Amino acid sequence: MKLRNIYFTLIFSTLTIITFGQATDVNKISAITGDTLKGAAASDTSWKTGGFIGINFSQISLSHWAPGGDNSISIAANANVFANYAKNRTQWDNNLLLAYALLKNGTDPLRKNDDRIDFTSKFGYRVKPESKWFYSAILNFKSQVANGYNYPNDSVVISRFLAPAYLTLALGMNYKPVDYFEVFFSPVSSRFVIVNDQDLADLGAYGVKAATTDANGNLNKGTGEKVRSEFGAYLNMNFKKEIFENVTLASRLELFNNYTDEDENNRKNIDVNWETGLLMKVNKFLTTSFIATVVYDHNVIQRTQYRQILGVGFGYKF
Repeated sequence: MKLRNIYFTLIFSTLTIITFGQATDVNKISAITGDTLKGAAASDTSWKTGGFIGINFSQISLSHWAPGGDNSISIAANANVFANYAKNRTQWDNNLLLAYALLKNGTDPLRKNDDRIDFTSKFGYRVKPESKWFYSAILNFKSQVANGYNYPNDSVVISRFLAPAYLTLALGMNYKPVDYFEVFFSPVSSRFVIVNDQDLADLGAYGVKAATTDANGNLNKGTGEKVRSEFGAYLNMNFKKEIFENVTLASRLELFNNYTDEDENNRKNIDVNWETGLLMKVNKFLTTSFIATVVYDHNVIQRTQYRQILGVGFGYKF
């Protein structure tokens, strides 16, 4: 599948969700006078929007420090915003997470140590007026902004914007027994792994099909595929609650099993993306956060990836 088809699928799916979510109210709107419509819009509580923006900073300075060590400085910024719609039996949740961080350690050059774009849009229609079950569709997109390098070798690029990127489209059921917890499951979902860089695609990075080779084993440049399509089961689980005053626990688990992997031995492997964060608000602007992430993708690296971030900095919730 060509890369432009993936972009078309993303745009078409988003427009379909928007159109479907709005179509049910067209007839009602046409029957309302201008003054009535103006008053209704002012008091409409169907939409809820908000988010959090934070900046964390840390610095270590050493002078004649007997135990040894390096001076270091780091700065991390993140934003998490949402726009959710709920009316009658319709529910549409949208969430965007952005994160970027830089680190300078000793005499090493400035490096990035976090870089994320994560957008999720989920549309649901309640099975019955009072039911906790929804017929649902979900779209998830992940990528990063800046180049990543094979440190300490900063001349070898291992990632770029849209290389990789992950697009997941799924139809299934969503169970939401309480406001702070929900589970979405789809036995029929598609995931596209995009590597929009020909050099990386030729190497078979992130599980795409590598370039062919000639009789001498040299790569036939330009023959590597930029898109890997997968079909399988997808689970998305979310928990977010203020467990104590000014202390919020948030956790998201994503599981994907590819039914169609060319290597049948890989079909039993489950891709895991699990992130849990604890946000503690000291006052209106000062926050402390701890975030732990566990990732497993057999097609990328055959071992579990783990990352944890502890930060103190400025944050604003709106």
